[in-house]
Amino acid sequence: MKVFVTGAGALLGQGIIRALRRSTLDARIIVADPSPLSAGLYWGDAAYLLPMAKDPHYLDRLGELLGAERPDVLIPGTDVELPILSANREAIEKAYGTRVIVSSPRVVSIANDKWLTSEFLREHGLGFVPSCLPGEEAALIEQCGFPLVVKPRVGARSIGFSVVGNREQLDRAIAEQPGIVIQKYVGSETSEFTAGTVTFNGKCRATIVMRRDLRDGNTYRAFAEPFPALNRAMAEAADALAADGPANFQFRLDEGVPRIFEINARFSGTTAVRIHAGFNEVEMCIRHILFGEPVVQPDITPVTILRHWSETVVKPGDLVTVSAPLEEEV
Repeated sequence: MKVFVTGAGALLGQGIIRALRRSTLDARIIVADPSPLSAGLYWGDAAYLLPMAKDPHYLDRLGELLGAERPDVLIPGTDVELPILSANREAIEKAYGTRVIVSSPRVVSIANDKWLTSEFLREHGLGFVPSCLPGEEAALIEQCGFPLVVKPRVGARSIGFSVVGNREQLDRAIAEQPGIVIQKYVGSETSEFTAGTVTFNGKCRATIVMRRDLRDGNTYRAFAEPFPALNRAMAEAADALAADGPANFQFRLDEGVPRIFEINARFSGTTAVRIHAGFNEVEMCIRHILFGEPVVQPDITPVTILRHWSETVVKPGDLVTVSAPLEEEV
């Protein structure tokens, strides 16, 4: 089979590639990224340059590559590609016979916007974080007090994230940053978790929960255990969301309640980490989508996972170039 992974320069895209390499699938891995200096671009069996999703030529170039390679599966490796691929999923699958692992526009929009995430969770009676938009902060302050969290409604990796301790700091944060959501500060850094779920036909089939330590918005230490109660809570949230395949839920325990503060309608930056605990969600999704195999909850191996830097070395003549003909861009 052929699997096409975009975003080979992103932590997410690289995690998907690593999950494929560690799977039992006999897959030819095709990778793409906007930059020839992306490490993951040199981890595949074929590599191409692909414009950023905001580029007006993105879909045309992607179509050229899909037409040439005819992969069985396309997996987006960046958040920014999700809306455009979700909106064009049906057309892509019809034109190229390629299954796209992406959720519906409804699911993508809920996950991309942290205000919509909070409202979705609240409306479904799930563990939400009390939140408001600018102009409504007085009620939130009365309900929760300080500290509060200010973050972009659409964003990732803690960019634009800040904790404010009084009204003056909050007013300044509101004035300096448009498009924000204001939230209660819940739990603590030692009570933060990340969860992966696999859902098909509105039913969550498999989950994994790991406690984590963060650095620069990414997980750099993870602690996998069975966590039965937390897995049940995440499965309930996944059922309500009804993603097509993978989803990622990030939450903190707040007085014993798992309060979800972020949803990602995709595989996550910890996809490759979860493999070490016996949870290869990329393989599970592909086997179900292509071969109709049922998704079975694996036993979670209790492990501590410590992430670290590594290197990919590329000789000058091996760099992928935009000027090379399509068939030579490997």
